[in-house]
Order: sequence, then structure tokens, then C-alpha cells
Amino acid sequence: MTFRSKLLLLALLLPAISFAQEKYSNEFLNIGVGSRAFGMSQSVIASANDVTAAYWNPAGLTRMEGPVQASVMHSEYFAGLARYDYAGLATAVSDHTAVVSFSVVRFAVDDIPDTSELIDADGNINYDRVRSFSAADYAFILSYARNARKRRVGPASIGDSENIDGESQGLSYGGNVKVIHRKVGEYGKSFGFGLDFGIQYLRRHWSFGIMGRDITTTYNSWSYNAEKLSTVYASTGNNIPRNSTEITYPRIVLGAAYSTPINNNFGISAETNLNLTTDGKRNVLISADPVSADPTIGIEGNFKKIAFLRAGVGNIQKSKDFEGRDSYQFQPNAGIGIRIKNFSIDYALTDLGNVSDALYSNVFSVRLIFNNPTK
Repeated sequence: MTFRSKLLLLALLLPAISFAQEKYSNEFLNIGVGSRAFGMSQSVIASANDVTAAYWNPAGLTRMEGPVQASVMHSEYFAGLARYDYAGLATAVSDHTAVVSFSVVRFAVDDIPDTSELIDADGNINYDRVRSFSAADYAFILSYARNARKRRVGPASIGDSENIDGESQGLSYGGNVKVIHRKVGEYGKSFGFGLDFGIQYLRRHWSFGIMGRDITTTYNSWSYNAEKLSTVYASTGNNIPRNSTEITYPRIVLGAAYSTPINNNFGISAETNLNLTTDGKRNVLISADPVSADPTIGIEGNFKKIAFLRAGVGNIQKSKDFEGRDSYQFQPNAGIGIRIKNFSIDYALTDLGNVSDALYSNVFSVRLIFNNPTK
């Protein structure tokens, strides 16, 4: 990243916060976690069944394999300008009838040069006075999930009804408590608190899911360092932002998935999701006020549940060309995965659109199952 591009980012960073307060808030939590989900265009609300389900639908934690799972993910956006990281740990509790999980998400631009003190009191340029800072968003997520009926979580026990993957059928539910912290160097910071709730229902080849994000509405309280901002904002003609509150409105995601074996070696699954936002008209396939709907679809094929191939389509938008004609654009994604005993590594190639220097971004994640007897 060049020195000039970092200076440009510094000039644009804080004014963007004021714009976000009017409509968008905590958008970094809509990026997603886990390369499997990225490869399927986030169509995993009904099928999420590992440690990453804490993010997508905490009810899916009851279907995770093994008593303990851990996962980490790393990706970079905008030609490496921004870094996005995730780590999660889930463990069965209460005699394996429930699951608790803790997840951390970080989205940040690091090493931004702070040139506010570049010129000293005598008007001399002194590069030794240049410091660096980070603009970072953090989310700390505590999750809890259990089956509606009291039974051991994970793969079904003998005598339980099962779907084709050996998972207990029926209803499960879960919830998240989220603490959100956003910090822009010494210029400003915020704290927020939110709740999520999700359910999943399995019936043979089918699974259904509902996820309510920020169901009570999430509020981020911002405070700014007026003394630190006064010099920079006065010289650029901007108004110094005041302490304020950022609102994240509820989002409801509906999902339906179907899985079936093709033969003894191959299997296939597909899922479609419908994202319902309640913060006004958005540029999505079904755009309305106050509720807009954004559909996604994903498909996954596997060979002996060792090798996986994934693809998905999402972010469908309608736009006009230079002649005023309507056209539709969409975001394709693809991914692969390999599982070796209790270790899985997944990769996704995601389309970021024209806002990035590179058309695609690479996302890697790994997952480890602890204390699970290999078959």
C-alpha cells in the first residue's frame, strides 16, 4: 500500500462514519465467516453444522461433529488494504445436551499514517512526527444452543431418528450475545450490544432455518476525541463529528436446504436463502421500503466427504446502462475443501465487484475437531 493511498484513506475515514450512522451500521458483520459459506454465497442458514454456525445460525451448533471444534479464517480485501480475521471455539456442555461457543471477528485497516502532527509549531515538516494507527471493528460473540428435545448433540445416538447424514432430526434453537467495539486510532471509538436468535429443523433430506440478527436492534454509541480532530478537520473544511448513536436494524434470514447421496462415493446438497433487511430500500433484487429481500443460492458436491466442490450466486442487483435499459448483475463465488480425519481446510474465491483493485479475493479457513474417534 503506497503512502499516498494511506493518506487518502485517512482523509476519507472519519467522514464515512457519519454517513454510516444515517443508514448502514456494523456492516462488517455481514461479510461472513468460514470458506464453505463464502463458496456457497452465504447460503448456509439451514445447513450450518459446525463451529461457524455460531455466526450463521447458532442452532446449528447442536449438529456439530465431536464434543469440541475450533476454526480460524483469514482474508484480505481491496488489494490487501483491509484484513478480515475470525476465530471460533465451540464445546458441548451439560452432559452433551447443549453447546456453548465463543467467536471473535476483526475487520481492520492497519498501519495508517497519522500526519496530523507532520508540521511542527515552527512550520517545519518533520517525518519523525508521523505515527501510525488502525481503524478496526471487533465483534465478540457468545453463543448457546440446544435441541428442543433433551438428547445428546451432534451425530444421532442409537435409537434416535436420523437424516441421511446421521444427524438427529427435529428442532434445535440457539442465540448469540454480541459485544461490538469499533476504534479509529485516537480519533473515535464506539461500543455496542446486540442479540441474535436462530432455529433449525431437520426432516430426512431437508433442513430449514431461520436466523434473526440484531433482533432487539443494536445500538453503537460513538465518542470522538474533539481535541485530536480539531486540527485535521478545521484544515480540511469538515465539521467535527459529535458523540452519537449508530443503529443496526433487525435482519431476518430464511433458509431451506436439501441433501442426498448420488451413490456410495458422491453426494450433493443445495441451499437457498432469503435475506430480509428492515432498514429501508436497498439495491437488491427485491427492493422496497422498509423491507428489502436479497436471495442467494449455493450448491456443494462431495466425494466420500473428503473432497468438496462448492459454488454459489448472490448479491443480485438491478442497474441501468448508459442507454437507460435495466440489467441485472450478480456475484458468483466458488470454493473447494479437503478433510483429512479431524482436520479440514477450505478455500473460497469470492467476487468483490468493481470496488476493489482485484476482481476476486481469496479466503482460507481451517477447522479442527477434538476428541472425535475417527471412523
